[in-house]
Amino acid sequence: MGLFDRLRQLRGDVPEDDLDGRTKALVVRGNEFGYDPFGLSRDSFKTAARLARWLYRNYFRATAYGIENIPPSGRVLFVANHSGQLPFDGLVIGAATFLEPPQPRLVRSMVEYFVPTVPFASYLFARWGQITGTPENCRRLLAAEECVLVFPEGARGISKDFSKRYQLAEFGKGFMRLALEMQAPIVPIAVIGAEEQAPAVNVKPLARLLRVPSFPVVPYPPFVPLVPLPVKYRLYFGEAMTFTGDPDDDDEVLDDKVKTVKHRIQSMIHIGLRERAHVFW
Repeated sequence: MGLFDRLRQLRGDVPEDDLDGRTKALVVRGNEFGYDPFGLSRDSFKTAARLARWLYRNYFRATAYGIENIPPSGRVLFVANHSGQLPFDGLVIGAATFLEPPQPRLVRSMVEYFVPTVPFASYLFARWGQITGTPENCRRLLAAEECVLVFPEGARGISKDFSKRYQLAEFGKGFMRLALEMQAPIVPIAVIGAEEQAPAVNVKPLARLLRVPSFPVVPYPPFVPLVPLPVKYRLYFGEAMTFTGDPDDDDEVLDDKVKTVKHRIQSMIHIGLRERAHVFW
């Protein structure tokens, strides 16, 4: 039996998802033309949701744990580990929060600054609800009681070599400053599976030449990670964490708070790795 036959056998019944009903249930503050202040279009999102659902249910066969920890409303920061060369982890998290809880939530991902420079990416990401990761954008979304997804590892996480899989890179402190300033709870998320979707080596000279954060090379044709391997994703949503303090404190003062979140996610990663039987099922 081939790998894909084995995956289809293990997939089992794929749940029916009421995409129309869930899209209508989303809280979208659109204008008279149907767009929100960041360019989100409910109709465009529905198209993206169909693709995300297929990847989530059929290709990655994702399983989400701790769905009850997703707040049904109100502002929240989702903080997750980042990996896999291409941001399918963000797509899978967004699909989970849309498809799994009784009240669907629209996740607004803070994408890297270089992404809008990619042809068509700026237009499509805006229509699908994703925005450039500036502090001001994040403040506006949290003030509007939205949920925002951040990857504190940034490009350091998504471009690390396969030998460093599931080892968290250094966390930036910006997410903690925003959580304190906006009094937003943090829901930690551990992503299991993304590290193996594109086992790569980062060719740093080419990355510098092309002025991109990384240039990953995988050991199989076409040797660049354009298509991820059909790994099985496992998501772990942890209990919400609330912090208090001054968002303008020095970095040294915020270190303990940031490390608390990082250690929680690393602990959840260890649990997830122990519980999985195989990378592909």
